[in-house]
Amino acid sequence: MTSIAIYVFEGAEELDWAGPWEVLAAWAQGFDDDVAVFTIGDTDQPTTCAKGLRVLTDYTLDNAPAYDVLLYPGGRGTRPQVEDEGIHAWLREKADEGVLMTSVCTGSLVYAAAGLLDDGPATTHWSSIDLLEGLGSNIKVKPDDRFVDRGQVITASGVSAGIDMALHLVARLSSRERAAEVRHYIQYDPEPPV
Repeated sequence: MTSIAIYVFEGAEELDWAGPWEVLAAWAQGFDDDVAVFTIGDTDQPTTCAKGLRVLTDYTLDNAPAYDVLLYPGGRGTRPQVEDEGIHAWLREKADEGVLMTSVCTGSLVYAAAGLLDDGPATTHWSSIDLLEGLGSNIKVKPDDRFVDRGQVITASGVSAGIDMALHLVARLSSRERAAEVRHYIQYDPEPPV
């Protein structure tokens, strides 16, 4: 089984995690590929996201089952996490365990501060490109990429790019054909009116 944990914290941007959750849950529930997707949080109490959505996560960081993939969203809640050595240590531990580390939007800032993006390419929300460049060591910022896959770490740019990254994750962990089926199921075919 492939287990995917989505971290939801105070101030997390809703679409950063809910968009990928929709893609990954559609894959897990719609196909017999032995995939599980769940949310994890800091406590078992409701978490208030960036735009006010209140969420109860499936597990806390302390009681979550083992997982193969971690998805870390962005949002205003990442600002204090950039300075939080406890969060950084947890992320480094997960990376050392071989967990595939993925982020959306400014979640990459926390990964950078933890040293996970050193000496390689990464992206983030357009408004935080300069900040990403100043974190970590020798990060090769890709401001025009929707997502950057550098092996054990995948970073996605802002908000809706997390959907693209999640479809890439399905393709990487299963196949391009399965990712296309998931994309078709969720009817993701962006043609913005503006």
